[in-house]
Amino acid sequence: MKRILLLILVGFFLFACKEKKEVDLLVMNAKIYTVDENFSIRQSFVVNDGKILEIGEFGKLELRYTPEKTYDVDGKFVFPGFIDAHAHFYGLGLQQQKVDLTGTKSFAEVVERIQTFQKKNNSNFITGRGWDQNDWEKQEFPTNDTLNRLFPNTPIIINRIDGHVLLANKIALQKAGISTQTKIEGGEIIQENGKLTGVLIDNAMTLMNKIIPNPTPKEKISALKAAEKICLDYGLTTVDDAGLERETIELIDSLQKANELNMRIYAMVANSSKNVEYYLKKGIYKTPKLNVRSFKVYADGALGSRGAALKKSYTDKDKHFGSLLINPKKFKTLAGKISKSDFQMNMHAIGDSANAMVLRTYDSVLKKQNDRRWRIEHAQIIDEPDFKYFSNNIFPSVQPTHATSDMYWANLRLGKERLKNAYAYKRLLKQTGKIALGTDFPIENVNPLLTFYAAISRKDTSGYPEDGFQKSQALSREEALRGMTIWAAYANFEEKEKGSIEVGKYADFVVLDRDIMTIPEKDIPNVKVLATYIDGKKAN
Repeated sequence: MKRILLLILVGFFLFACKEKKEVDLLVMNAKIYTVDENFSIRQSFVVNDGKILEIGEFGKLELRYTPEKTYDVDGKFVFPGFIDAHAHFYGLGLQQQKVDLTGTKSFAEVVERIQTFQKKNNSNFITGRGWDQNDWEKQEFPTNDTLNRLFPNTPIIINRIDGHVLLANKIALQKAGISTQTKIEGGEIIQENGKLTGVLIDNAMTLMNKIIPNPTPKEKISALKAAEKICLDYGLTTVDDAGLERETIELIDSLQKANELNMRIYAMVANSSKNVEYYLKKGIYKTPKLNVRSFKVYADGALGSRGAALKKSYTDKDKHFGSLLINPKKFKTLAGKISKSDFQMNMHAIGDSANAMVLRTYDSVLKKQNDRRWRIEHAQIIDEPDFKYFSNNIFPSVQPTHATSDMYWANLRLGKERLKNAYAYKRLLKQTGKIALGTDFPIENVNPLLTFYAAISRKDTSGYPEDGFQKSQALSREEALRGMTIWAAYANFEEKEKGSIEVGKYADFVVLDRDIMTIPEKDIPNVKVLATYIDGKKAN
């Protein structure tokens, strides 16, 4: 009898060993926020061929699998890879090759940074980005007098932080053929005392495009790789790039296929008749790393530069309403054309007038359709009657750090009553059941943990204001995490392949040194990313 039992045990052991499956990776000893439907918390999971194979408890999966690699997280915290639902990935990379003007506290500091840049680079054409007159003691647009004097023969074009205003020196204006007689629809060329100041707003900026040197192929590749490194270090595994030209999309595709770029990109195609016709004819283009299925269109400008289109005049500038950047009739024609395809339309809309136009147009062309997920990018100021238009056809994509960046001066632009319906993320969430979160980088900081912090606290990183800016519109921690993972994936029609740690999905995940779901709110901005994985492989 003992001999028979021994043979059974030996047989069982040999069978168990034979059945133990070889896999690529075992992640163990972790606190894993799966962000599944039940918001389950687990301890281990197995990865094979770049996807999640099984999720379980610490100590059990090891009995069934033989991993090529084991990642003992040592009790740290695992989340699905973060998704930035609205950013400018390629623009971030190009920014690394320009003058960085973010954080400047005066125009004098702007000039100083340009001088330092030029001493180092000796460029024959200077570009830069990041200045914000709202951060200066004198909160007014600068003039180009100093740049004209210091750089009489070198063209300079420097963009405001939001990308909706630029300052150009005299020689740059001359090369672009801009004079006091130049007219533009949907923008503004600012003059003082019959003289150009060098400030161009919204559509007027396009007049400079013909003179700005195009980056070389080497510079483009360098830009994309630089952007990827920054994003991976912050735990991002997918970025929605809001407005790319066909040439850049095809470059990204080639680099991804050559395994030279790992970041997953949701590409919004920049609106032009040429781009629209090409992609409507070609159809949606999808690979494991690239998804091209939407068009990015601008309805208006930005609030900080008073380009956002408002129903009533700006509180701090009487009889000024901002401006629409697209003719409403042309917009409706474009929306109708896209509605007949499977493509999304993703519309930049800041002011209540712009949002009203977009929402009502979306509603009219999508009325007989369902689950189109056409997006309002920013959805920043919504008039009371217009919230009702948000639905499963019309989806909000917002940037929580915009609220905490603008809160110091937004009341000056909008007034107390209008401000109540601005940055209303909780209300938008209640209307739609989901909301996608992003940063709009490089306008804001790349770090998605700052998105999370701003969404739940409505404060800046110094803890101001003590009670939070319009705190009733704050999201819960679970809502914020879903907004930058599974709901962001949903906004891209990608919720079945990413956005949560579930069986069958891509093994995209991030490991943090502290638990953002439980630590004190004030500590969240200092949380560090320990590792970022794409397809179950360490990417940073």
